[in-house]
Amino acid sequence: MSVVEIVDHPLIQHKISLMRNRHTGTREFRDLVSEVAMLLCYEATRDLPTEEVEVETPICLARTKVLAGRKLALVPILRAGLGMVDGMLNLIPAAKVGHIGLYRNEETLQPVEYYCKLPKDIAEREVIVLDPMLATGGSASDAITQIKKHGARHIKFIGLIAAPEGLKTLHANHPDVDIYVGALDEKLNDNGYIVPGLGDAGDRIFGTK
Repeated sequence: MSVVEIVDHPLIQHKISLMRNRHTGTREFRDLVSEVAMLLCYEATRDLPTEEVEVETPICLARTKVLAGRKLALVPILRAGLGMVDGMLNLIPAAKVGHIGLYRNEETLQPVEYYCKLPKDIAEREVIVLDPMLATGGSASDAITQIKKHGARHIKFIGLIAAPEGLKTLHANHPDVDIYVGALDEKLNDNGYIVPGLGDAGDRIFGTK
């Protein structure tokens, strides 16, 4: 069974509250997205394997643990997912980064793919898909389907805020994918936006509205 976790950490909840505020400026919003992504990454990587090694401290030899070499890849969904990458790389700097470009058809609310560039060895990596807003779940589901077509089998999803509809759709379409989000909101409105949400994450990250 996959994990579906709402990461109810006080720091995450505080920072998401700041992001919800319509008066939060672009620079602060961008920093908050990166910070929350890093905190969610910490939680989502708890199961990374470790191995014991011997190191020499200033005092003596010590047996201690390091990561066991599992290879990771980050795949942000363009464009809003880009805002989460730097925070994740602060914790896992060796991860490779792929990109999937999707936009939402404003009439059907369904995702349309326009770009896909993944690491050549994506099938050998644990993949973390990034998108701040899990609204209808269509974009995340389609992105994960594309990644699976390239051979990846170990996939997680990290988002900042989810609507119940999006969480249900993603979990139903990909029951093998672990899902980590910072908040579960009330619903979607008639335009497919999360309520109360925080607006369009991409526009707020890049200052385009």
